[in-house]
Amino acid sequence: MDDRLRRYYEKLLASHMKDPREDHLYSAGQLSKWFMEKRIPPEEVINLHISTVRKLVPDLPPEVTHSFNLLLEVMVGYGLAYRDREHLMDLHRELENEIEVAVGMQQTLLPSAPPDPPGLEIGVLSVAARQMNGDYYNFVDHGNGLLGVAVADIIGKGIPAALCMSMIKYAMDRYDDQALSPSEILRGLNTVVERNVDPSMFITMIYGVYDTLNHEFRYATAGHEPGLHYSAAEDGFRDLETKGLILGVLRHVDYPEFTVRLDPGDAIILFSDGVTECRLENGDFLERDTLIAVIREQIDLPAQQAVEAIHQRLYEMSGYRIRDDQTILLIKRSTD
Repeated sequence: MDDRLRRYYEKLLASHMKDPREDHLYSAGQLSKWFMEKRIPPEEVINLHISTVRKLVPDLPPEVTHSFNLLLEVMVGYGLAYRDREHLMDLHRELENEIEVAVGMQQTLLPSAPPDPPGLEIGVLSVAARQMNGDYYNFVDHGNGLLGVAVADIIGKGIPAALCMSMIKYAMDRYDDQALSPSEILRGLNTVVERNVDPSMFITMIYGVYDTLNHEFRYATAGHEPGLHYSAAEDGFRDLETKGLILGVLRHVDYPEFTVRLDPGDAIILFSDGVTECRLENGDFLERDTLIAVIREQIDLPAQQAVEAIHQRLYEMSGYRIRDDQTILLIKRSTD
């Protein structure tokens, strides 16, 4: 122990034994903080106290001396447990720091902002239930007015899911400037996942290509949650057709394609299962009709405001708790 702290404690204890005052107790509280900052074990503090008392009162009754021995033995065990706890806390802090770095790196895998092609509004929001996000979205410029759109959900949590996300991102980078169909892209990604991802982890995905010249959305799905097509003329929603196996299950899989035409005011809404499987405050799961009603309330807003308002409403309905990662992506054809 630092000699300065030792002398200060001895002086404080001597003063308090001679003339007990409230300010002595306050000073002792401050001193305990210094002991913790210096990581001085509890038994060392007790030992200092006992040695100081023996100096101040040489003729202690034997029973008091025996009680000191008992107290010191108790504090030795306590001190060992305290050091183990401090070691675990150090490890925890190191892990927290590493996770913070990983979260920052993960954010760089996502687009900084959605693209702004002529004739379209695009809004996107992805919120993690924990520090690491298992959802992924991306936009790919295939040239000639073709915009690729992807939403994926890694079945798993934490750092393993984040590592899978990075693999998907860099695998998708290969398709920049390539006029591949959604089916071809999913087949390529399936091969990557099947070869490189642990069999216990799977990835669902919807990949679509929006033709900004003809306003057609051609897409394929790999076990992903069906999105929605909003018709402004009918003021109605219908589920997007889905048919395709989760990525990584089998090596050779075909992914059927579907096409949706968007008239002015129409929209495509894609999301992860953290949205559709949202648990409400009363414990029930969110019904799809309820989700559609929430989306309808916000569909006339600008795309980015709409996805934020949809998420906020679901957040309120779930009692301000997010149990699974939530991603919402909205593509709306302008009415101009």
